[in-house]
Amino acid sequence: MDFDEYQKKASEYDLSEATTDLKAVGFIEKVLGLVGEAGETADKIKKILRDKDGVVSDEDRDLVVKELGDTLWYIASIARYLDVPLNKIAIGNIDKLESRKQRNKLHGEGDIR
Repeated sequence: MDFDEYQKKASEYDLSEATTDLKAVGFIEKVLGLVGEAGETADKIKKILRDKDGVVSDEDRDLVVKELGDTLWYIASIARYLDVPLNKIAIGNIDKLESRKQRNKLHGEGDIR
């Protein structure tokens, strides 16, 4: 499955109508959901560091993977609301990183480097 196939399939589970209206409840819910799931992912990893000295068990890995999946769903949904194929986002991100690597700018701050 590629990103665009995932995005299309993931849309089947969205209870809101896709809109580019940033003030729409459905859009805001997706943004808040993304932040929430990213936080849950970070919390799982924090607890592995704090409670297990950074040693990841198979169960821990499975729990983190589930949270990453939820995060991916929200990213795919937000992209769909903005009418942007998820594959385009993935390619654009790799292109940006490759450019930074070639210019020795992987380290540093700011979006434009």
